[in-house]
Amino acid sequence: MNPIQTTRVAARALMRNKMRSFLTTLGIIIGVAAVIAMVAIGEGAKARVEQAFQSMGANLLIVVPGTTTSGGAHGGFGSMPTLTYDDLRAIQNELTSVRLAAPALRSIAQVISEEQNWTTTVMGTTPDYFAVRSWPVAHGRIFSSVDVEGGTKVVVLGQTVVEKLYGANVDPIGQSLRIKNTPFAVIGVLDRKGQAPNGQDYDDNVFIPSSTFQSKIQGGLQKFIGGIIVVSAVSADQTSRAQAQITALLRDRHHIQPDAEADFSIRNLVEMAGARQEGMQTLSMLLAAIAAVSLLVGGIGIMNIMLVSVTERTREIGVRMAVGAKPSHILMQFLVEALTLSIAGGVIGVALGLVTAERLAVALQWPVLYRPDIIIISVVFSAVVGVVFGLYPAYKASRLDPIEALRYE
Repeated sequence: MNPIQTTRVAARALMRNKMRSFLTTLGIIIGVAAVIAMVAIGEGAKARVEQAFQSMGANLLIVVPGTTTSGGAHGGFGSMPTLTYDDLRAIQNELTSVRLAAPALRSIAQVISEEQNWTTTVMGTTPDYFAVRSWPVAHGRIFSSVDVEGGTKVVVLGQTVVEKLYGANVDPIGQSLRIKNTPFAVIGVLDRKGQAPNGQDYDDNVFIPSSTFQSKIQGGLQKFIGGIIVVSAVSADQTSRAQAQITALLRDRHHIQPDAEADFSIRNLVEMAGARQEGMQTLSMLLAAIAAVSLLVGGIGIMNIMLVSVTERTREIGVRMAVGAKPSHILMQFLVEALTLSIAGGVIGVALGLVTAERLAVALQWPVLYRPDIIIISVVFSAVVGVVFGLYPAYKASRLDPIEALRYE
């Protein structure tokens, strides 16, 4: 028998018991569907985590000042300004693992245009801040170091603030607005950045030079920075080294003893992203194990049904052998039947997995990313399961004695 005839005979045998054939493939269908849906949702979640942390900035470290203590009560990090502008310059100029560093001074204030007003976050910083945060301008320009040195009254707006003050699709470059009754000239509009993982709107901010912020918005703290320092390491794998170097530098500059608590804290967002991704990988491994068990159960189901089929068709096998069929023909026929069941289950499982992933994405507001290589591997693996678990029933069928098989009732 040629392969086409063998496949046709196997298909006819399977179609005689459609419901049984479908139930046999159910384990394969569930296993493959679980793999496809798990990978699609997992890859989408991984992409969302990476996007969220990339929106925060490139290889970002955040240096937070120390705490206040009053009557035994600690105010928490950031409640006491302990970082100075000399610390900032030292971090920028003395550490080889640091690419850029910038202050981030923050206040909530009302911003007033000619016709509208909006309460938003006013940030005082330097031009390096936008490079650290990987945040380009959509229109106009950001302020320069000359603006910082001269305390120029210029402002760069986030997209949300532009929409609230001027309306959508309006270019406010050259317009004037007031922050705490101080007039500022709009020189730039930033690209849309979206939301932080905690729901904060990055675009609901305005940015002015740090020197202007100190003199016009919040008042200066002399040499101290009334906020945090954002730092960009030279590369992602250098963030831990940059964190260690910054820690050593600041402890030395602040004359902190080795056994004493530091008056600052450093948050490594690259490590946070890695921890989240490890959590996602652990969940993916758990789902993969569940899918593997489903495929194993599906394979056992195929073996069980094929053994039943051999018993039911013992007389048919005897007739085929009596008219010239070789044991290899019988072996191939039953292997093709097992392979057909497993591949059909794999194909249906792929379709079910894609639909399930799409429905879950809509219900959970979660992105999905389909991987063609995983789809191909799933179908191939289901075929391998069919061959492996169909081999013993096929071998048993091929080893039947034709005379005994013809006598079987």
